[in-house]
Amino acid sequence: MKKLFLIITTLLVVLGSLTAIATNRLNADAGNDSEKPLKLGVEVLLEQQKDLIEGKRVGLITNPTGVDQELNSIVDRLFHDPDVELTALYGPEHGVRGDAQAGDYVEYYIDEQTGLPVYSLYGETRKPTPEMLEDIDILLFDIQDVGARFYTYIYTMAYAMEAAAENDIEFVVLDRPNPLGGNHVEGPVLDPEYASFVGNYPIPLKHGMTVGELAYLFNEEFEIGADLNVVEMDGWKRGMYYDDADLEFVLPSPNMPTLDTALVYPGAALIEGTNVSEGRGTTKPFEFIGAPFVNSTEYASALNQLELPGVTFRAASFTPTFSKHSGTLSHGVQIHVTDKRAYEPVITGLHIVKTLHDMYPENFEFRAENSAGISFFDNLIGNGWIRDAIENGDSVEEMASNWHEDLQAFKEVRREYLLYTMNTEQLKQNIGVLQQSGDIEKDAERKLLLHLTAVEQFEGKKAADKVAKHMQGFQLLLDQQKDATSLSDNAYRQLSSDTTDMIAQWD
Repeated sequence: MKKLFLIITTLLVVLGSLTAIATNRLNADAGNDSEKPLKLGVEVLLEQQKDLIEGKRVGLITNPTGVDQELNSIVDRLFHDPDVELTALYGPEHGVRGDAQAGDYVEYYIDEQTGLPVYSLYGETRKPTPEMLEDIDILLFDIQDVGARFYTYIYTMAYAMEAAAENDIEFVVLDRPNPLGGNHVEGPVLDPEYASFVGNYPIPLKHGMTVGELAYLFNEEFEIGADLNVVEMDGWKRGMYYDDADLEFVLPSPNMPTLDTALVYPGAALIEGTNVSEGRGTTKPFEFIGAPFVNSTEYASALNQLELPGVTFRAASFTPTFSKHSGTLSHGVQIHVTDKRAYEPVITGLHIVKTLHDMYPENFEFRAENSAGISFFDNLIGNGWIRDAIENGDSVEEMASNWHEDLQAFKEVRREYLLYTMNTEQLKQNIGVLQQSGDIEKDAERKLLLHLTAVEQFEGKKAADKVAKHMQGFQLLLDQQKDATSLSDNAYRQLSSDTTDMIAQWD
């Protein structure tokens, strides 16, 4: 019996040791994961940087998207915080509570829940007046953007920055993710002659920046001169789309109900510049595209034959309850994004418009020109030549080639204002940690670090093309080491993600 007891005890000890080893390895993998828990700008402000607003009279520019990860409103958190003196609220298009339709003017009123004055920053007063700022020492901006040039909240921010500069008021942006990620930049850069509230600065249609990064770019490149601070997020990486961040999606405006809407918006919204419905007045705005004169089956077939990356078009019919073709059965397509990272919304949007133009020349129309000869489509796309190109029968590929040089020039400027970046030093540190945990063999570590040493020289010279090219070579080296089982799946996943982000920064 005593011998049996010793055998059982020994087995239990061995089993416990194996369990401990497995647990430690799992913990090591989790600790090595470069994806830290995400903290939004509002959470970083209240948990780590509250000194920015303590002892100051605070004005808050926000809407329903101004929430923390528990969906608590920033209005409520600031109003009930004994260390914060919240004195006024400012609402963009759609209002602080998000209950106004596109284009509706929201007048001054008193917020029922807080008793605070609410000033409209849309319509007649897009820029705060000195009277609106009388009781303010510092302005906070906390609104979720959707990553498209013609989404108006970023210009609400810019106008407010101008007012802050003119009235000697500090301006703070509480940063939030770009729901479309921060790696993909696409579309023509706006021609300043076509500037409007749906495109006020020469940036591309899909800019790939957070509101905080845009604030720095606007402030410096366009000489706003505000006393600007950006409270950065913790744990956000450029390759992350909104659903990668494990955040609840709060609709930023009435016709932006889901992340799917945001994914298609930078291209599908070009339809607003035509007589075809963009799906306003349906449950799928910007995903539904159509008009009474369209043949759904033929149109869907024509678009699918283009074999555009990351998207499929389904023949669909719908009846808008308001906006274009209200109450009339319309036919067209629903846009289904099948691979968000491969999807090119601007290129896709132009194909949607051009195919309608080519298939229905007797019915399709661009919105009428104003007295200056500018159509609303021109304001949306940011120039007048693309409308001419469509009418002249040019291909979308030719259009993209024509805007390529300006887009590359913008990327050079943009790179200077990116807050969430990856570089060779960070990659080296990550590799060292992964080697210490046993995720990378010593010889593989040596090869990876040697390659990065070469990249580092080009990085220091800001030789963008060479950095991007050599980082593509680094990815091939990662592939080889994975095939040779010299690094774990965990290490490969982390380093490939970092490499993708770094290539996108320099490409």
